[in-house]
Amino acid sequence: MLFQDRREAGQALARELASFKGSSNLIVLGIPRGGVVVGHEIAKALGAPIDVYITRKIGAPHNPELAIGAVASDGTLIIDQQLVRRLGVDEDYIEEESKRQKDEISRRLSEYRGDRPSPQLAGKIVILVDDGVATGATTLVTIRAIKAQDPSELVLAVPVGPRDSIESLRQEVDKIVCLHAPEIFWAVGAFYNVFDQTSDAEVKALLQIDQEQEV
Repeated sequence: MLFQDRREAGQALARELASFKGSSNLIVLGIPRGGVVVGHEIAKALGAPIDVYITRKIGAPHNPELAIGAVASDGTLIIDQQLVRRLGVDEDYIEEESKRQKDEISRRLSEYRGDRPSPQLAGKIVILVDDGVATGATTLVTIRAIKAQDPSELVLAVPVGPRDSIESLRQEVDKIVCLHAPEIFWAVGAFYNVFDQTSDAEVKALLQIDQEQEV
């Protein structure tokens, strides 16, 4: 299965989530950057507000694409201790990299949201969206941070992810919608015809559009 781009993937997910349309306590949260593009299409179709929930991967030394953990905007930290032991990663590195990623989260929150407060999630139906799942580390820490805020229901919506990661995440949420979960998985971008990097400016524009529609 191939998606043309993130917008098409979001529209396809929205069709699977149509039963949520009209829910008064619904909010869509996109994981920046690409998840906001996908999430915006879902929010638009369901008539729901969209906001961001920022989680950053903690990459392995000398291999930043390999996630050894992740940190969320509320400080929730998850570390894959088995992988850390196997790679021989020391605590100083984890502490330093965690701080660096928290600083980046703060920068992005200021960039995207300005003075707007974080949304209150207690009692809300939360649809958490990304443009795909790979290892699931950043998704997992996001899910656990959101669950700590006591939403009434938490739904994970992603276009694609490896079957083992999707099945593992299924245990963490009330519902999961994944359009394609192959056993053989190389990279999220392999399932898109267009998978260019989403800019901060595009994220801000999509959030601004949503705010203007609410006024």
